[in-house]
Amino acid sequence: MICYNEKMSETFTDITIVVVVATAFGMLARALKQPTLLGYIIAGLIIGPLGYLHFNNIEFLNAFAEIGIALLLFMVGLELNLKDIKHIGKAAVYAGVGQVVITFLIGFGLMSLLEFSSISALYVSLALTFSSTIVVVKLLSEKNDLESLYGKIVVGILLVQDIIAILALIFLSGSANTNILSGSLDTFLLTVLKGALVVAGVFLAGKKFFPFVLDKIGRSQEMLFIFSIAWGLGFATIMATETVGYSLEMGGLLAGLALASSSEHFQIASRIRPLRDFFILIFFVVLGSKMILVNPAAIFAPALILSLFVLIIDPLIVIVILMFLGYRQRTSFLAGLTVAQVSEFSLILMLLGERLGHVSQDDVSLVTFISVITMIGSSYMVWHGNEIYKALEKKLKFLDFGRGRAEHIGEVPELKNHVVLVGAHRTGSNILNALRELEQRMVVVDFNPGVVSQLHKRGVPTIYGDITDTEIQERANLQKARLVISTVPDMFDASALLAYMKTRNPHACVIVTAETDWEGLKLYREGADYVLLPHFLGGQQLASLIRQDHEFKNLHRIKMQDLKMIKENMI
Repeated sequence: MICYNEKMSETFTDITIVVVVATAFGMLARALKQPTLLGYIIAGLIIGPLGYLHFNNIEFLNAFAEIGIALLLFMVGLELNLKDIKHIGKAAVYAGVGQVVITFLIGFGLMSLLEFSSISALYVSLALTFSSTIVVVKLLSEKNDLESLYGKIVVGILLVQDIIAILALIFLSGSANTNILSGSLDTFLLTVLKGALVVAGVFLAGKKFFPFVLDKIGRSQEMLFIFSIAWGLGFATIMATETVGYSLEMGGLLAGLALASSSEHFQIASRIRPLRDFFILIFFVVLGSKMILVNPAAIFAPALILSLFVLIIDPLIVIVILMFLGYRQRTSFLAGLTVAQVSEFSLILMLLGERLGHVSQDDVSLVTFISVITMIGSSYMVWHGNEIYKALEKKLKFLDFGRGRAEHIGEVPELKNHVVLVGAHRTGSNILNALRELEQRMVVVDFNPGVVSQLHKRGVPTIYGDITDTEIQERANLQKARLVISTVPDMFDASALLAYMKTRNPHACVIVTAETDWEGLKLYREGADYVLLPHFLGGQQLASLIRQDHEFKNLHRIKMQDLKMIKENMI
């Protein structure tokens, strides 16, 4: 009993150490605007190889890590809406497939030059092709760029990458007992056939069986949660048995896909996400703790070379493809910057290869090092994309093959003493309506293709693009405008606009938007005539309504007006 209690006490202590240290580094990473999973990996690096902390129950923690992998891929499958595939634009398909193929070929060549084995070169070069959907979508969301043209292209590219990664996991999972480079054609075809049959069976169950089961179970939120975990982990375990011959990763992924078409999949995802995050924390800590290199000198140089490849050449591949497809220099450049990191899918792919005996621990550590370096570098590249583009704009002219033929900026009459409205969605829509009622001469600048299309149909002079782009500034004729209103809550855009107006048109009135009080004060110091602070304006509007109608007799009428406006603004 004493021995058992001591063992349980050690296990509890080890888990506590992992969670506390990972939380501290996760908070630090978040404060530095880095992905939290990067903090978890660094926490593992401190707990493991560097020896500052040591845990004895590694097998127990490995089991937790495997649950984390299964739940992560279960959520990937659950949130993969196959209907979205129909909405992927041709540009995203061409750019996504082209980037994966070219990155793989160049990466394989680099790995061969660095004298890695063919199987290691295959796995690592494939791992380098995938970018992190979690990291990129979070960064674009924080920058309010998800609805921009380049944001929509990037999301499409990431979806294409995810589909290719899923196919790679399915194929590799079925090659546990074969050499994937020297195996026969019969073995290859058998692997593909087995995978196709399993996927078809899962889809059939998802269409015919699970909707009925979930409809019954869904009446109890508790049972829906328990059933989802039991199904996800249970199916993953069955797929990983010797009899079936696939992997835990594939099992978790397919278990999620089976429930993806159910009406309850949003509820399931929202309830499982916190549990997944806890186990994923342990997974990345354990991954970091395993970065013990037999020959560190032999890994650091390849890690640095391949990291530079991902940070520089990978974005360049996407930039060239998009420019060749006719997209403008700025759109292509910003889209290219977002792919400059290694995905969490890449780490799972390498761990699968290690479990199958295809790659070594050093190969896994190599890709883990690359993921740390590229996530740090790419996060700053995406955050400061506009500044980097400004610095390199003239040097990229020679790559502008398509001359922006895929983007119709919009023709507007040459105006003077006019109003320029930057951003006509949500906040901007009310301002636009007021300007039209007053019959003001104006031009709208917006980077959301859906908004631009709607405004063109309404006969509003509209330019598609970003106000920091010199071509857009000239088209909008900012030098002769009397009033410029920007509703875009982007600090860099607002500062750049104020700097331009101060030198080119200092007498114009400039109104910009800020998200925080600190940003508002900074923009006032930079010369803004007025700064829109949405949270202040919302409170002022409600206070005004209360003063005018303290019994709220007109609330229903105002509500219906707002509902009409919301529906009109839905893109």
